[in-house]
Amino acid sequence: MTDTDIRQRFLFPDSDIRGEIVRLQASVTQALAGHDYPMVIEGLLGEALSAVSLLAGTLKFEGRLSLQAQGQGALTLLLAESTHDSEVRALARADIPAESAETKLPALLGDGVMAITIRPEAGAQYQGLVPMERTDLAGCLEDYFAQSEQLPTRLWLAAGNGHAAGLLLQRLPNRVASAAHNADTWQHLTTLADTLGLEELLDLPADTVLHRLFHETPPQLSTPSPIRFGCTCSREKVARTLLSLGVGELQAILAEQGEARVSCDFCSSEEVFDAVDLTALLHELGAKPH
Repeated sequence: MTDTDIRQRFLFPDSDIRGEIVRLQASVTQALAGHDYPMVIEGLLGEALSAVSLLAGTLKFEGRLSLQAQGQGALTLLLAESTHDSEVRALARADIPAESAETKLPALLGDGVMAITIRPEAGAQYQGLVPMERTDLAGCLEDYFAQSEQLPTRLWLAAGNGHAAGLLLQRLPNRVASAAHNADTWQHLTTLADTLGLEELLDLPADTVLHRLFHETPPQLSTPSPIRFGCTCSREKVARTLLSLGVGELQAILAEQGEARVSCDFCSSEEVFDAVDLTALLHELGAKPH
């Protein structure tokens, strides 16, 4: 199989246990491009991209899933998003001292909060808070599933050197097998997965990882799904943002700068609205430039 930027779903026969594995490279490179993130933040962004790719695989509708952490510490924002069709993006805002050796997410966020938000293209938005009682992102998300979804879920996340990867195992309600059988199988599979080194998860092809872990009880594999970086920014959205500033602010920008330059925090692309463009926006607001 092609083993770059993919999500591979799998099921274990005769049980109610599912799994997913993701590997990311190009999308991580694009998410980091144009930013000068410290190494620890690059790692957290890679893990977050892997996490939302895994979680988006559980969506049963068209929409967008986001993982957002905000805090008062050196890391003030960590945001990763994935659509139902595996288009991902991410960004962070942080001021990490060069001499800092801190790598634990709660410590970096300080007094922080983390949430998962699901935005269907049709229907109501849902948001659930992620407990921050564990030191890593995978552990925090496991606690979220235990409290919010009430589905036993384990995650293993790894990132580094422009790559990221993740593995998810989830125990579904008992339909195919008995509760006792599912409990025994779950214990067996998670014990095997705990033997996986993060370097193995990051460096080995997905099919190799699955074979090494589960060759005695091989899972049924679905067709791999491609994952790609994608940003929703557009000139039209920038125009709406500028219009929202109002007449006075637009007139001030036109008089003082002669143009407006707006960069996207996600993809670093830049839209330039020159004097003619700004004048047209002012006309749209029913005003005349000074």
